[in-house]
Amino acid sequence: MEPERNKKNKKRAIRLSKLYSFSCFKSRFNDEHSRIGQLGFNRVVYCNDPDECETNGRVYGDNYVSTTKYTALNFVPKSLVEQFRRVANAYFVVVACVSFSPLAPYTAVSVLAPLVVVIGATMAKEAVEDWKRKKQDIEANNREVEAYDKIVKAFVKTKWKQLRVGDVLKVYKDEYFPADLLLLSSSYEDGICYVETSNLDGETNLKLKHSLEATSSLHDDTLFQDFKAVVKCEDPNERLFSFVGTLYLDDKQYPLSVQQLLLRDSKLRNTEYAYGVVIFTGHDTKVMQNATAPPSKRSRTERTMDKIIYLLFGILFVMGFVGSVYFGIETKRDDIDGKLRRWYLRPDAATVLFDPKRASLAAVFHFLSALMLYGYLIPISLYISIEIVKVAQSIFINQDRDMYYEETDRPARARTSNLIEELGQVYTILSDKTGTLTCNSMEFIKCFIAGTAYGQGMTEVEIALANGIASPGSRSVASGLHEEVKSGCAVKGYNFKDERLMNGNWVKEANPMVIEKFLLALALCHTAIPDVHEDSGEISYEAESPDEAAFVIAARELGFQFYRRTQTSISLYELDYKSRERINREYELLHVLEFSSSRKRMSVILRSEENQLLLFSKGADSVMFERLSETGRRFEAETKECIRRYAEAGLRTLVVAYRELSHEEYKHWEVEFTEASNSVTADRNALVDSVANKIEKDLILLGATAVEDKLQKGVPECIDKLFKAGIKIWVLTGDKMETAINIGYACGLLRQGMKNIEISLDLPEINALEKLGNKDAVTKASLENVKKQISDAVSQITAGKGNSSSFGLIIDGTSLSFALDKNLEKSFLKLALSCESVLCCRSSPKQKALVTRLVKIGTGKTTLAIGDGANDVGMLQEADIGVGISGMEGMQAVMASDYAIAQFRFLERLLLVHGHWCYRRITMMICYFFYKNITFGLTLFWFEYHASFSAKPAYNDWYMSSYNVFFTSLPVIALGVFDQDVSARLCLKYPFLYQVGVQNKLFRWRRILGWMSYGAISSIIIYFLTTAAISPESFRKDGQVPDISALGTTMYSSVVWTVNCQMALTINYFTLIQHVVVWGSIIFWYVFLIVYGYVPPRISTTAYHVLVEACAPSPKYWLVTLLVTVSALLPYFTYRAVQTWFTPMYHDIIRNKEVDDSDTRSSPTREGTRA
Repeated sequence: MEPERNKKNKKRAIRLSKLYSFSCFKSRFNDEHSRIGQLGFNRVVYCNDPDECETNGRVYGDNYVSTTKYTALNFVPKSLVEQFRRVANAYFVVVACVSFSPLAPYTAVSVLAPLVVVIGATMAKEAVEDWKRKKQDIEANNREVEAYDKIVKAFVKTKWKQLRVGDVLKVYKDEYFPADLLLLSSSYEDGICYVETSNLDGETNLKLKHSLEATSSLHDDTLFQDFKAVVKCEDPNERLFSFVGTLYLDDKQYPLSVQQLLLRDSKLRNTEYAYGVVIFTGHDTKVMQNATAPPSKRSRTERTMDKIIYLLFGILFVMGFVGSVYFGIETKRDDIDGKLRRWYLRPDAATVLFDPKRASLAAVFHFLSALMLYGYLIPISLYISIEIVKVAQSIFINQDRDMYYEETDRPARARTSNLIEELGQVYTILSDKTGTLTCNSMEFIKCFIAGTAYGQGMTEVEIALANGIASPGSRSVASGLHEEVKSGCAVKGYNFKDERLMNGNWVKEANPMVIEKFLLALALCHTAIPDVHEDSGEISYEAESPDEAAFVIAARELGFQFYRRTQTSISLYELDYKSRERINREYELLHVLEFSSSRKRMSVILRSEENQLLLFSKGADSVMFERLSETGRRFEAETKECIRRYAEAGLRTLVVAYRELSHEEYKHWEVEFTEASNSVTADRNALVDSVANKIEKDLILLGATAVEDKLQKGVPECIDKLFKAGIKIWVLTGDKMETAINIGYACGLLRQGMKNIEISLDLPEINALEKLGNKDAVTKASLENVKKQISDAVSQITAGKGNSSSFGLIIDGTSLSFALDKNLEKSFLKLALSCESVLCCRSSPKQKALVTRLVKIGTGKTTLAIGDGANDVGMLQEADIGVGISGMEGMQAVMASDYAIAQFRFLERLLLVHGHWCYRRITMMICYFFYKNITFGLTLFWFEYHASFSAKPAYNDWYMSSYNVFFTSLPVIALGVFDQDVSARLCLKYPFLYQVGVQNKLFRWRRILGWMSYGAISSIIIYFLTTAAISPESFRKDGQVPDISALGTTMYSSVVWTVNCQMALTINYFTLIQHVVVWGSIIFWYVFLIVYGYVPPRISTTAYHVLVEACAPSPKYWLVTLLVTVSALLPYFTYRAVQTWFTPMYHDIIRNKEVDDSDTRSSPTREGTRA
């Protein structure tokens, strides 16, 4: 394929495998490789010969991937099973089956039709959602990649779904890997490539992969004509970070590890192309093996709704039982000793359903009929209506422009609609800090070199302190100064301003040699790679962390520009302090001792052009100061003090040091180091670290760096609003306690006047025990100490309750691990809930999840977790609601979340506006649903009472079937979609309104039972007032009295008018759509009556011409409908009038206040007009 392109793309300059940091990745045989061929390690791949697998009876799955829930064959049965898991749907299916028997009080079709509509609509929704997933699958499966074709002897475009195990692929830069591949070679001569795994683990920093030396020479397409090899490896599994296998090539065996494995859905970066052989395809790939369903989350509202359904079932059974007992007694009395009491019913010729001689059996059958008749108490369309409303609310969130982040082109995303109302009930927010409250975009802002502090910029913490840690609205004075300092600086990652160092002025300082070494350390001690833009020639850097990129950029801006890296050298343009000229220097790179969480430092060993051997090192102060030589501690005290001040300013610090090595020392060390790195024993890593320690000693202190992870825009204001809304906020961070406390002040989590309670085990007595090495004694003492601190803190809070003191709790990670002990967790939670803010420092990902679980279970209220990185996934999944920040640490948190936003400040609108509206809409909708169904269902019961519980319905079959589906469903959906008690502006202006959801004022049992009782009262008014008003007087012009069809139609009309007018009274925010659906539903009832009335009487039965001939011509019909509707609405109208006047709800208070404020503002205008 295109030899010029291959020639252009080859990168022969860098053989990074020569460096220790990369050579240590070389695979070696270990105990795992001995298991090849055993259970779990049986996979055999014939490279470049996929047909051979099938020939040898090894049939592997294809590369077709499906993430759909259904298939064309199982959609109907599987979807039906899903629908009938809902108890209401299962009930109506049983009723529909029984309706074909003589027990049914109505025709089977009238029951089946609404059931089919509701279940069909739900299944259609499922089908649409699954079709969207199907289209994504089709798009992924039809992507193309170049695969080697042995017939044409070249790489040809092949669809992902057609790939087979053993195919050799060629993947180009910025393309995704279509399957799990074994890396063979790349555009780099030594076979390395860079991979971005943000789709897998959420990390955007590049990972280095390294092919075997045996295959790294396969650079040309033509070399694959005769390439054959066999791979024996582990079977498909979910372990992303391990791989065990053996490559058999040219009668030799080579061990394989995860360093040679390129995972599906990761992306090739900074490498022009890479060759690989397919090892795992389709659902055998590791990413698909990890594709487990997220934890099932159900909202509290939905769980309460299930209880209401069960309550209604209980009422239904009681009504049926009472009616059947009464019916049995009455039926038995119809034939006493041959005397027929109700002779007109012909009990002597009755079937078993009305036989006085078998009254008990008749009562049992009546009970079954009653269960069907009163089934209209159960809202058949409730579930589908709620799903429609929740989907609509999700669309509103997705399209909210006020939550769109233009800088990254990312809108808010509701990844699930199931928890939409929970957004309005959040009691506790548990937040990550880095990347969530902050930008995770490091800026070099200060440094300390040779006893002198440099950098005039102000951090967010310093701004807050300069303003007296005041409210977010009073941050102007220091902010103005900060902007003045920052102006003119537009370099990402660099916010440093100090004329003493800038523009080469550092050469005039008292210690220019130390400053030079410090800047050299920043420019040389890293693993970053320069990327030169082809058009502009500008250099950008690909670094493993934002901190490292900031250091390299700072060195460049201060005169030491890193511009090229080769396999053994680093090249700089640097400012020589003696000649004060910019010169080009090259340093031979001998070793890179990489950073790790255990080492907490990284070092490089280089040879200068003057043949000097230099070691530069940077790391945490906890490990660096102990490695200084006696003569290298000149500025130690000043540096420690400055680091403390930097930490208080919310900055992240590293200590920088160096030393010169003698050639003899280095030569001796290199031999020892090579032996350790080539060791194949189990403790190889420990040996390597031990030898590295021998060279990283006797260092000379140069200074310290300070980078700022700036707060995101609007974070303090957002936190302030959330506090005013009554939401408790916990921040779980890995930072030091000092840094966390000051970040807490900067973002408003900790405030002026708040008393801070600090729980820490950084105590002399604990430190003394740790030095003795007695772990059991340390654990016991630590547990008792934390217990005492918690007890003392609780006492302090109890004593401070009288003077309205507010408290903030700060606890470090070590103390937190003991506070989460089963014997202490309740006391810790009690203490934490008594505080307004909680800061957990040095928290591990596991601790974050455990704290979230403790708060969720301990409070029994809604918890929301928000984070941006892979380390926050456990916390997000454990919380009731998980919100992912689509920030700098990849998309792992977003993929595990329920809702995704681009900035923390959008949480304010998500909760206070959308959350409040959704909670109110959903709860009002559910309460209204039960009200309207009880109103309708109980009119059937009252009629049954007058009809001796004969199971004769008051209404026509199709009246009953259409009630929930056509005449009352759209208004309640419109309520759930569009209603607003107050505008978005007022939701944000008066955040205390959010307490409506937190306190669950609209869906507590007292309110639910109130609506149900109101439905019962309405049914009594409708039935008894209707029957009293229209009978037994004449109803028609010809003097006929109303029959059951006229009575049923009049009563049904009153129900339709009442429940729809009640909806009009309930709605706070009318739109044109709501007018159309409310009044349109009433009009549609009359249209239905006319159309259905013209259907032949064999079908329409009692509805035949009932409106045209009987009801419409009668003035009494219209008067009774009006009278009954007004009477039925009067109780609610009276209740709301009294409530608004004496015990107003929050939105009533806000409306009244806004009206008063409006009157106050307009009064001067009116007075001026009069004048």
